[in-house]
Amino acid sequence: MSIKRFLTSRTFLTQLAIAVAVGLLLIFLTLKGLELYTRHGQAFPVPDFSGMSQPEARKIAQHNNMQIEIVDSVYVDDVPPGIIVDQMPEAGHGVKQNRTIFVSINSTQPELVTIPQLTDISFRQAQVLIENSGLQVGQISYEPSQFNNLVLEVKLNQKIIKPGDKIPKGSNLELIIGRSQGNTTTPLPDLKGYFVADAEQVLFDAMLNKGVVIYDNSIVTESDSLEARVWRQRPDPENVNSILLGSFIDLWLTIDSLKLNPNPETEVQP
Repeated sequence: MSIKRFLTSRTFLTQLAIAVAVGLLLIFLTLKGLELYTRHGQAFPVPDFSGMSQPEARKIAQHNNMQIEIVDSVYVDDVPPGIIVDQMPEAGHGVKQNRTIFVSINSTQPELVTIPQLTDISFRQAQVLIENSGLQVGQISYEPSQFNNLVLEVKLNQKIIKPGDKIPKGSNLELIIGRSQGNTTTPLPDLKGYFVADAEQVLFDAMLNKGVVIYDNSIVTESDSLEARVWRQRPDPENVNSILLGSFIDLWLTIDSLKLNPNPETEVQP
């Protein structure tokens, strides 16, 4: 039999069709097997592990066929040590089973920063260095000095600190500023209508300190406190024009529109 007749024979075509069918079946079964093995198209939402202890998180992760791995630690002062504060992927993100979720826990010790040279420089220079170091300016007080607005001492919890000392990041530093004769007062700012954060900044720029902050009965929720504005202050700028540098200003806050605008009829219309 010639090759041409063999290639066109029913026997060859039947065997070819069987071979093609078997090949396609093998390809289908292979792809299907891979799909089942990798759970193609199936994604499971990542639980929210924030606020959980490590044992709690591992238990929930195991229940969801996932794994927990600690990759970092940070310090948050209002969170207990060892509690999860961050995760990757984020909660709700779809992942396959057996995926490792990377988490950050709250450290048992705050991060320490080194105190830079803050004395014998101006208050504004010290402010920049303090903020760049991850610290904050707390109370400001003044002492007589021939060098006006020069930082004389830096304290933390009533103790003098020096350059090179290591203290917790985020600490509030007390600054003792030099004050020359003839430059002892500053105009008292009118803070009525300000949010508390804005009022703090105005006081800071005027080299004054925030005193007691009092929220009235209109403040019920945390969101209320964020929306609250100053409606009263002591001393009152209507009675006092200037005040000693470093003085404390007490603030009363509310969301009551009647307190914030007691004379609406006198309001200037746009």
